[in-house]
Amino acid sequence: MMKFVKGALENIDGVSIYPIISLTIFFIFFTVLFLWVITAKKKHIEAVSNIPLEDDTVTQNDDQL
Repeated sequence: MMKFVKGALENIDGVSIYPIISLTIFFIFFTVLFLWVITAKKKHIEAVSNIPLEDDTVTQNDDQL
């Protein structure tokens, strides 16, 4: 299977740029996410973390599904 994929990709001009672009997007995304987590306000993190524990949610019966 890999020989088939490798053979097909060898015939495409400029295909070597795609792994570099993918790695760059991956690195930028997680770097921005890391910076957001580091700089996030503590009150916001506490408020978001308590959302599942709040009791004012609407519950549905099985017959309404």
